[in-house]
Amino acid sequence: MKMTSSLFLATLLGLCLQVAAAQAQYVRTCVSASGNDANTGHCTQPCRTFARAHDQTLSDGEITVLDPGGYGPVTITKSISIVNDGVGEASIQVSGGGNGIIINAPNGAGYVNLRGLTIQGVGAGGTGLRFNTGFALTLTNCVIRNHTGAGIDFHPSGNSNLSVSNTLVADNGGSGIFVQPAGGSDVTVKAVFNRVEAYNNSTQGINVNGLSTTGRVNATVADSVAAGNGTVGFFVISDAGRAATSLMVVRSVAANNGFGLAAQGVPATLRVGQSTVTGNTTTFFTLGGAGLSSYGDNNIAGNGDGDPALGTIVKK
Repeated sequence: MKMTSSLFLATLLGLCLQVAAAQAQYVRTCVSASGNDANTGHCTQPCRTFARAHDQTLSDGEITVLDPGGYGPVTITKSISIVNDGVGEASIQVSGGGNGIIINAPNGAGYVNLRGLTIQGVGAGGTGLRFNTGFALTLTNCVIRNHTGAGIDFHPSGNSNLSVSNTLVADNGGSGIFVQPAGGSDVTVKAVFNRVEAYNNSTQGINVNGLSTTGRVNATVADSVAAGNGTVGFFVISDAGRAATSLMVVRSVAANNGFGLAAQGVPATLRVGQSTVTGNTTTFFTLGGAGLSSYGDNNIAGNGDGDPALGTIVKK
């Protein structure tokens, strides 16, 4: 049977349109427990997993969770938001020593926003979230727990910013939150933790570490709790020739840890104000010339070592 030229062109055009539709990306995609990864990801045809939705979403776009479900691990390579605004638990289950979320966004240009997600370790749960590259990571209303490594492992190699609020990091085999940037003297990393709860992690609740860079690391904790952690509630560490590293803790609680507060290394500084340190085996320790300073308005009582006063009083 011969095909007319007009029919041939129409058929070819139809095939091209189908291919274009299959390859289309959207500013906003959706995931659903009843979705299918063969779908386009458009919210009328939602995907089943975060990984597929990520690939169908344009840079600076958004993935919206439509209903409760487990949506699988994802590696993020662009500026993107993944948002669950109260439809129920949107979870990522991690096993086999893997990572729930890996962020390999563009250095200096990648903005990642995660809201309303649960990253749950199952058995050998690995790491909840690992940040390798990007400019800014914002987490809000998230739960990250039961991993064999850190809950959040923030390990950038360039200038970057971490902001975490209204988030629980608990029952992890490493630190609840581990900030350890790498790189040279031109690297500056800033972190802010607001209303963060770090419970029952095997090592530190929040660990700010400047040993792997010669740049600068500045972190602030406000209105947060580090409790029941195996070694230290709030910890800052660096060493001679490494990054100037500071941690400010205000209106927060360090309770029932091995050490409530700790600072180690000459360029490391921990400042504490309007906070409570109680129920810890040891109130605090300093090592290697680190600075531990109080604003003179903290509540220190009920610790196992007789509640020694903090170091130098910093005038307001």
